[in-house]
Amino acid sequence: MAFYKRIKDYKDFEFIDGTTFPYPDKKSKIAQNLRRLRNDIRAQITRQKHDSLVIGSWNIQNFDNGLPRLDESYHYIAEVIDHFDICAIQEVNDDLSGLVRVTKLLGPHWDYFVSDVTLGDGGNSERMAFVYNTNKVFFRNLIGEVIPEGDTIARNPFFASFQAGWFRFTLCSSHVTFDGNLNKRRAEILAVSNVLEKRASKQRDVFIFLGDMNIKENDDTVFQQMRANGWDVRDFENTTTGKSSSAYDKINFTKDVNRVEHLNHGKYDWRNSVFREQDKSFYETIKFAQRGKGFGDHHMSDYRHWYSLEMSDHFPIWLELETDYSDAYLEEIENG
Repeated sequence: MAFYKRIKDYKDFEFIDGTTFPYPDKKSKIAQNLRRLRNDIRAQITRQKHDSLVIGSWNIQNFDNGLPRLDESYHYIAEVIDHFDICAIQEVNDDLSGLVRVTKLLGPHWDYFVSDVTLGDGGNSERMAFVYNTNKVFFRNLIGEVIPEGDTIARNPFFASFQAGWFRFTLCSSHVTFDGNLNKRRAEILAVSNVLEKRASKQRDVFIFLGDMNIKENDDTVFQQMRANGWDVRDFENTTTGKSSSAYDKINFTKDVNRVEHLNHGKYDWRNSVFREQDKSFYETIKFAQRGKGFGDHHMSDYRHWYSLEMSDHFPIWLELETDYSDAYLEEIENG
């Protein structure tokens, strides 16, 4: 359970980059929003089994190198992540203060790994991170980047190996560069998935390839090809806050070589609980002090754009997998 004690220390103001501005009834407002958020998450992120593994993936916009976030936003982000056992985060930036703050709000039984900053064209000075509950998941001392032979990828996918119960798995997180060349994006996804397929055939791990693939359609040819190659590709409808439907975010896993059982999956739209449309007038009186931080008035006047900078322009997605394969293991021994 995420920590809430820090909320009691807040005063009725926000302090951002040397600017102080009033925030009436701040503690009460955050507590009320968190209660609503908790209830909504419980209704939408549902486990089929209490001892299963819930894996999350979330592109958190400019985390944390954009518009200075309000104190409450870190609590909301932590609350969502707390309902996963492990979460891959894309678009972590050079400044790690946001990631560190969220991890502290999650509590001492949470830990994280983070990649180095990606430089060069298309890299956008981004990192990727894995945040995980050490009571449920433990790190198996293997971590690195996937670099397909002969391919140049702007942001090399980041991987790490973990175990939950009987279930050994390797997460590979990717943020495919969004450009005008759709075939280039497809080629990048296939190149990485081919590397992971070969490793899956040699190891006992299940490889889970997840993140922001920047492919709009669920039935795109690249995902058809991955299914043909033995991947379980789960569909997630409209994973962004934009007006058009874009299924950019994916969680895919190898299934033909290793033992794995899918239980449930979904996305979580936090706009039902925090930064709601009915709260717009309240935040109009709060967000004015954030102007002049590199974001013009036209961004501030667009409520959807503003709250995407507080939370994200993507929704978190999640996948539930079985972790207890002991019966099948004993049956194999029994049958020789």
